[in-house]
Amino acid sequence: MLEDDADRIRRFAAVLRRIAPESPLISWHDAHRMCREVGEHPPSARLISMDHDLDPKPGVPDDPGDGVIVARCLALQAQPCPVIIHSSNGTRSDWMAGEFELAGWSYRRVAPIGERWIEEYWRSVASELLGRAAASNRP
Repeated sequence: MLEDDADRIRRFAAVLRRIAPESPLISWHDAHRMCREVGEHPPSARLISMDHDLDPKPGVPDDPGDGVIVARCLALQAQPCPVIIHSSNGTRSDWMAGEFELAGWSYRRVAPIGERWIEEYWRSVASELLGRAAASNRP
């Protein structure tokens, strides 16, 4: 998961524990770091969810990049699992979606609207995608 908000990460993790308790949440706050490290996880990844806008952490001078950087990085690989784009930045979400479309990746978009969008809308989409991924891995 690419996300910079600690409260959102906590909420995503709580939802994931309910819908796929066997799946740990691995999150990155920095797009550049995610691009370097994500290659270690795709064979076991079941879902990738990505924000676009990343704010620098207090006291950290480095620019954390953004979701387009990660979308470009991921699109160079074969798609290991379903993808959700969960950004309120509509224009940049379009750019991220474009990177996945050009690479032939499928994805879903979840707009972060309302107080409980993670617990309701994101949960519903993630449950559906995780169910499909599990079904496609059955013999």
